[in-house]
Amino acid sequence: MSEEQVKDVQLSQEELDSAETFSDPEVAKLLERSFQNVEEGRIVRGTIVQIHDSDALIDIGYKSEGTISLREFKNANGEPIEVHVGDTVDVFLESTEDENGLVVLSKEKADRIQIWEDITKSFEEERVVEGKVCERIKGGLSVDIGVKAFLPGSQVDLRPIRNLESLIGQTIRTKIIKLNRRRGNIVLSRRAILEQERESARQETLENLAEGKIIKGIVKNITDYGVFVDLGGIDGLLHITDISWGRVNHPSELFQLGDEIEVIVLQYDKEHEKVSLGLKQKSEDPWATAEQKYQSGTRVKGKVVSITDYGAFIELETGVEGLVHISEMSWTKRVKHPSKVVSLNDMVEAIVLDLDKQNRRISLGLKQIESNPWAVVAEKYPPGSIVTGIVRNLTDFGAFIELAEGIDGLVHISDMSWTTRVKHPSEILKKGEQVQAVLLSIDVEHERLSLGIKQLQPNPWEGIGASIAVGNNVTGKIVRLTDFGAFVELTNGVEGLLHVSEISQQHVKKPEDVLTIGQEITAKVIKLDEDNRRIGLSIKAYEDEVRGPLPEEETAAEGETPASEEAQASEPAAVENPQEGA
Repeated sequence: MSEEQVKDVQLSQEELDSAETFSDPEVAKLLERSFQNVEEGRIVRGTIVQIHDSDALIDIGYKSEGTISLREFKNANGEPIEVHVGDTVDVFLESTEDENGLVVLSKEKADRIQIWEDITKSFEEERVVEGKVCERIKGGLSVDIGVKAFLPGSQVDLRPIRNLESLIGQTIRTKIIKLNRRRGNIVLSRRAILEQERESARQETLENLAEGKIIKGIVKNITDYGVFVDLGGIDGLLHITDISWGRVNHPSELFQLGDEIEVIVLQYDKEHEKVSLGLKQKSEDPWATAEQKYQSGTRVKGKVVSITDYGAFIELETGVEGLVHISEMSWTKRVKHPSKVVSLNDMVEAIVLDLDKQNRRISLGLKQIESNPWAVVAEKYPPGSIVTGIVRNLTDFGAFIELAEGIDGLVHISDMSWTTRVKHPSEILKKGEQVQAVLLSIDVEHERLSLGIKQLQPNPWEGIGASIAVGNNVTGKIVRLTDFGAFVELTNGVEGLLHVSEISQQHVKKPEDVLTIGQEITAKVIKLDEDNRRIGLSIKAYEDEVRGPLPEEETAAEGETPASEEAQASEPAAVENPQEGA
């Protein structure tokens, strides 16, 4: 056998340098002597003939005996052992005679040489050797296999280990990949053992793999998208979607490196040796019975597991979640964000609104736990009821009146007065004041309620023909001036239109040239349309009646058109009701 033998293992330069310097000089010298002298420097067998207080006398068959200290008699663990007269022992013959004529022997050196012989044999036969990791050194670890040996960092495991100190004190199985007897140098590899075991396990695993089979494995790596499981020489991927029927934010919530788990083989690609694994498939899909358990109208309890801008997801059981849309959280409050109503991990009650088994969706409602206040209001106040509320808000088109918490009704600007043209609700109402109104209509489904204030009083236009007729002279007050005439408020509150052509016998370009707001006038009713709420007035006709007809020749000389004809020629075809806009 050559003095140095090396197995075919690739080491880094740093590891090679460390291996060269890692040796036992004392053992090297001892082994070197064993080659130089056939008599001295070899192991011989002797018998204990005497035992003294601190040493034993050994007879090796020479003309003289030798002594060995009792402290050199130790077991494999370095613990002292008891010896007796007549025991045979292997000792190292250092010298056949010392200055006293005695043979010089050593039990410790014999043991060390014997260990080296065993190590050499293990190396040649490529046997596994066990050793205890002693310490971390440059480039790797120091391992005691009977003598100190060097384990390079690259040979510690199949993959690099960041914390080599974690192995200190452990007993590990290794192979000798380099041996130099003269230098007392040994290099080990644990990786070679693991590779052999992995390949053996891999072949066995490949033979037994089959889709649908349940197998055990070790969690090898954890990523955002799943877990890689060592099935025995081959890795399988347990995707995050196949871990649980329920919600899994990250695989690290459920697994740690080194965990032993039982999984089911979902897919196996023999050609590329790719394996897809499942864990949730070991149990029944909860959606299989969801349709029976969560029928529409069912009251359920669950935990808030996610909150989004549009709603909250409620876990009813592992793998079954329902969505409470933001619109289903309150009957009356305008919810800006679901977090204003619920928080993560809250336990809540809800009502099942709808279930879509095919798309695995359940719609839930929180507000449905309580009675719909809109339905309560509709039952309490039928159309035509007089209600009391607080003016909550004013807009250009009307006012919102709060009848109860979260229940607002709209008084449209057109329902504020029978007779007055309201430009803005603030002319009649003030925010915060308490008012009465008539409930005109309620739409429970769309949560809308219409109110009216003018309906608290009788409609003055109904039956107006009984008090005002065409040809009557009436008195009123100018309330508005426009380019085409003036609106006159009559004694019953209704308004009539005095067209610019009916103001005077004289030609009037602008009503404000001859009339002022607040001025009282008397005029003749020349038009009455009760259905469309229109009254036409004429000061000119009234004055004609009071003054009487002009002489025919004077009229002809002036070349004027009769008043009635002028009115017909200049009056607009239709004049809108004042409150509807002129």
